[in-house]
Amino acid sequence: MKRILAVTPYLALALPTSALAEAFDRPIPQPQTETAEFWFFVGSVALVLSLVAVQMLVSRR
Repeated sequence: MKRILAVTPYLALALPTSALAEAFDRPIPQPQTETAEFWFFVGSVALVLSLVAVQMLVSRR
């Protein structure tokens, strides 16, 4: 408990400096690449196949 009380003044001095932040720069969206489109297609096909597999497993019961 004594350690917490000893550190508290230092934390009080450090907090205002951490509140100073630089201005927010909005991210610039990047164009969609063919590689990204390919992997999105692969992910979409995998999702559909997994949904079909789950449907087949559930319908057997």
